Amino acid sequence: MAELEHRAYARIGLLGNPSDMYGGKTLSFTIGNFWATVYLAPSNDGGPLVIRPHPHHDLVDFASLPQLVTRLQNEGYYGGVRLLMAICKVFYNHCIQHDITLKEQNFTLSYDTNIPRQAGLSGSSAIVCAALRCLLDFYNVRHLIKVEIRPNLILHAEKELGIVAGLQDRVPWHRFMDFGKEHMDAFGHGVYTPMDANLLPPLYLIYADNPSDSGKVHSTVRQRWLAGEESLVSSMEEVAQLALDGREALMNKSYSELAMLMNRNFDLRRKMFGDDVVGMLNIKMVETARSVGTASKFTGSGGAVVALCPDGDAQLLLLEKACQEAGFLVQRIQAAPPSPP
Repeated sequence: MAELEHRAYARIGLLGNPSDMYGGKTLSFTIGNFWATVYLAPSNDGGPLVIRPHPHHDLVDFASLPQLVTRLQNEGYYGGVRLLMAICKVFYNHCIQHDITLKEQNFTLSYDTNIPRQAGLSGSSAIVCAALRCLLDFYNVRHLIKVEIRPNLILHAEKELGIVAGLQDRVPWHRFMDFGKEHMDAFGHGVYTPMDANLLPPLYLIYADNPSDSGKVHSTVRQRWLAGEESLVSSMEEVAQLALDGREALMNKSYSELAMLMNRNFDLRRKMFGDDVVGMLNIKMVETARSVGTASKFTGSGGAVVALCPDGDAQLLLLEKACQEAGFLVQRIQAAPPSPP
């Protein structure tokens, strides 16, 4: 069997995040600017199962102690090996629980990624998603594990590692997602409706080279929501409604309305979570974009911002100048090419 290769693209949450963790709705798109690739090479002659570390993202050899410390400060402790291990475990357990027979041949898994770290672009999910696609094809079980269930497996793998997130990041391609409690309880997954990426106006990604000083304070939002705090519950419901309104705005190509909804999404998130959790670097990115009249909000949980220039190219030039002066990177978001679910 030849080596398998699958690519999964970075994702932006255009509207509705973080309501996917609270029975809400989201509107998300994959982007072609960044991606993760996973390779699966079948083992021959009874060879072992190998999870191969990445030479950069799983670095363990350092020239000196100061280099090690600098590396940890800039890149963190964790690479992709743990993600590959976690999805192997979750995939295997799922197959056992559902009487799906797997062949006994081993393999070597490896990966590469260019998705900026801690940028709210689902970098971890992309690695896990691409790895799951490799496992599905290697074991020839794609037809036995429904497309709607696969995001749950990706989420469970990340939860194995203590990564806190909702299902939005794990649903591939362009989708309007409804995570209403009734459907989730009945079927174990949300309602995922495809969206046409051609409906999107030009969008721009703003991010920092080093996002390490983004919000680090623990959030109490989950506990407050479970406790039924009225103002928080109503704000989260409004965030979910923004995704629904955004879908209609896209269908009508009402981009001024879309801009207003994006700004409102961030304002509600900031109100619910507070500045200490949101992080001053993240706030600065949003405020830099808004200083020239563009709409802006997080792509995910922070680390990067998606911006819309309702006034066109002249406004884009102002945005690029403002970002350069503030020390942020800005680039136009490219549509991701089609990929398997």
